Amino acid sequence: MEFHSLEIRQTALSLLRGGTRNAEVARQLNVPLGTVGYWKHMDRAKRGECPGAHDPDCPRCDGSPLNEQAYSYLLGLYLGDGHISHYSGHRVPNLMITCGDDWPGLMDSAERAMCLVFPFNKVCRVRKIGCHNIKVYSKHVECLFPQHGPGRKHDRRIVLEDWQQAIVDAHPWEFIRGLIHSDGCRITNWTVRNGKRYEYPRYFFTNKSDDIRKLCTDTLTKVGVEWTITARGSDPYNVSVARKASVALMDEHVGPKH
Repeated sequence: MEFHSLEIRQTALSLLRGGTRNAEVARQLNVPLGTVGYWKHMDRAKRGECPGAHDPDCPRCDGSPLNEQAYSYLLGLYLGDGHISHYSGHRVPNLMITCGDDWPGLMDSAERAMCLVFPFNKVCRVRKIGCHNIKVYSKHVECLFPQHGPGRKHDRRIVLEDWQQAIVDAHPWEFIRGLIHSDGCRITNWTVRNGKRYEYPRYFFTNKSDDIRKLCTDTLTKVGVEWTITARGSDPYNVSVARKASVALMDEHVGPKH
């Protein structure tokens, strides 16, 4: 995917808002026609002018209903193992959640959530080596996931918009479950004391993004889960939940991947 400068994009939007046709803008700026069309669509969506008559309904563009529980879970999955792509062979972007083949239940949960959030779009599974990509194509994926941008998520600022934070506040456990199901795990640790082996469960969430880890810990705190930050090597990438009462809460509302 080729990234165009902010200056080129702003010039294109100025021409489009002035009535210049997409094809003429593409010719003048030497930008693919599909890219120009996408810029125009996103610009209109941000200004509340999204043409709902020709596209599936969008909660952000035309106020269509949104399954907030499913969205909160899907948002957690996206921040962990999600990605939005623009392939040259398709006119619309796609949202993709990568799930390891060891977790068939996770694939089912991701697909179910995606179907509920995008009820007018077909969701598919694409087989890869050792995993499947759960995908949906929609012109509105960036309306619902505005955290998308060039580069890796841990290399850029990740902040929820107010409407997203309100959904997470209303459905915190779904958001936590999505984060754990993507970049987390439930394991059993053990130690030996006075010659006797003791085992105890704990949860981990591992992510290189400081912002995404903070979204996780802030939400854990709101639901009463105690957590600590532990290092992965020399880097503090792990959020750990090990206290018995907090693990019990996590077991009740999240549980292990399957």
